[in-house]
Amino acid sequence: MKVLLKEDVDNLGYAGEVYKVADGYGRNYLIPKGMAVVATPSMMKQAEAWRKKAEARRAEQRAEFEALAAQIVGVRLVFTARAGEMGKLYGSITTSQIADALNEELGTEIDRRKVGVEPLRQLGEHKVVVRLSGEFQPEMIVVIESEDGEEVIMEEPVMMEEVVVEEIVEEDSLEEDGEIVVEEETAVLEVEEVAEA
Repeated sequence: MKVLLKEDVDNLGYAGEVYKVADGYGRNYLIPKGMAVVATPSMMKQAEAWRKKAEARRAEQRAEFEALAAQIVGVRLVFTARAGEMGKLYGSITTSQIADALNEELGTEIDRRKVGVEPLRQLGEHKVVVRLSGEFQPEMIVVIESEDGEEVIMEEPVMMEEVVVEEIVEEDSLEEDGEIVVEEETAVLEVEEVAEA
């Protein structure tokens, strides 16, 4: 079905434009929520007015997001948590906790689903993305410190590399047509990272 959007819809399009959508999506979601109407000739006359209104709203929202993004970039949130010897937390610092702390710090109401991707489970400094819109995705710093104040010594990660080893089978296991059988085995070797000077 073809629908005319009354407002901007994420992952679909902008207000005042016509889009072809699945019947169920249009009938059960877009139209009942007032986001769109069926694209009829009489409704198309209103499209230009909706488009102008939406463009003004987008310009206003862009200015808000730009100012908010500048504030978020300067934010540094500090959390304390219990952790094991290797710096791994016994629990985690969730995106919800980060969003609550950010909102308290800035006095905003940013949705927790737009903050970060997954819970943080390691001591140290982490960069967390805040997805305000497709265009504005500022990063802030989240520091997780040990509850008992002990400094945790982090081991450097060991890189793992796969190497294919060919093994030639002895002559008594030749195929009937005289070809040598080659078996492949995968061996995992530890390769230590060399620090660049």
